[in-house]
Amino acid sequence: MAAAIPGPGTWGACPSCAAAVPPGATVCPECQADGTVAAAEIRTAPRSTRHRLLAMRLLRATAIVAGIAVVAWAMIVPALSGPPNVSDPLTTSGTYSIAPGASTVLSGNITGGDYVVGNFTTVNPAGTTITVAVYNSTEWSLVFNGSEATPAWSLAASASGRIVYSPLYTDLFYFVFSNPYPPSSGINITAYIATEYESNVAAGGF
Repeated sequence: MAAAIPGPGTWGACPSCAAAVPPGATVCPECQADGTVAAAEIRTAPRSTRHRLLAMRLLRATAIVAGIAVVAWAMIVPALSGPPNVSDPLTTSGTYSIAPGASTVLSGNITGGDYVVGNFTTVNPAGTTITVAVYNSTEWSLVFNGSEATPAWSLAASASGRIVYSPLYTDLFYFVFSNPYPPSSGINITAYIATEYESNVAAGGF
């Protein structure tokens, strides 16, 4: 026997899914099941209907609370952890093998006024030297094509040295560490190179 239809202006509940049924409706707008149970009739409805309504309402409430919790967690975790800590390509260190007449290149964007500092040391063979030059993107394109280019900063051939470079403008810069010995020499140099990007804003100046 179908449940009674609620009077005008009275919302009911679907006996199948517990969804709210608008006044005058005879079909659930969500599951399309026939019939409705008025709010005032829930207490006197059959036990199975009451249990189903209670179970469905608890399930809906749990789903809503769980959804809110997931959204809140997704918002809170990034706020607490802060921005991702991504290493700048010009903050690095390592040992490099540089063949005679060849180069090792470190590149990255530098904001005008920021700094890249570091150092280098030739490890093997003892007493060998390397050169260091920094090129902006325009000059590097000349280097890449084998044309003559002017470095923005450079160091003469040395067994070790200090790197301190700060451009006046923002650009992509290339730090070129070169083995100055001719290919015929067969001198393969192992060098330790370390660089660090330093923000002038964060550091309050250099």
